[in-house]
Amino acid sequence: MNDRVTRFSALVASQPDNPLFRFSLAQALDAAGDSAAAVEHYRLCAATRADWMMPRILLGKALLRTSAPGDRTAARPVLEEALALAMAQDHRDPAAELSALLASLD
Repeated sequence: MNDRVTRFSALVASQPDNPLFRFSLAQALDAAGDSAAAVEHYRLCAATRADWMMPRILLGKALLRTSAPGDRTAARPVLEEALALAMAQDHRDPAAELSALLASLD
């Protein structure tokens, strides 16, 4: 376990309902190459706020990395929801990236 994962794991253990700590832990896990472990934390973050786009984007990408080859079924609805939020919130760069990513899944 790297230092960031260790630090954010301790923070999540001390405050398990803190979505910002969970988001930081998910990012640290993802960066350390453990996308499968990050998925749970991204899901919990996304569930805390209906308008929080970033956990959905990163969750969708983590699901793509951890899915079986050719199986994009879990990632697609998450990425579509993230795209809808990006468009509604006028985040043009994420919207363009998500549109391209979704098009590549077809």
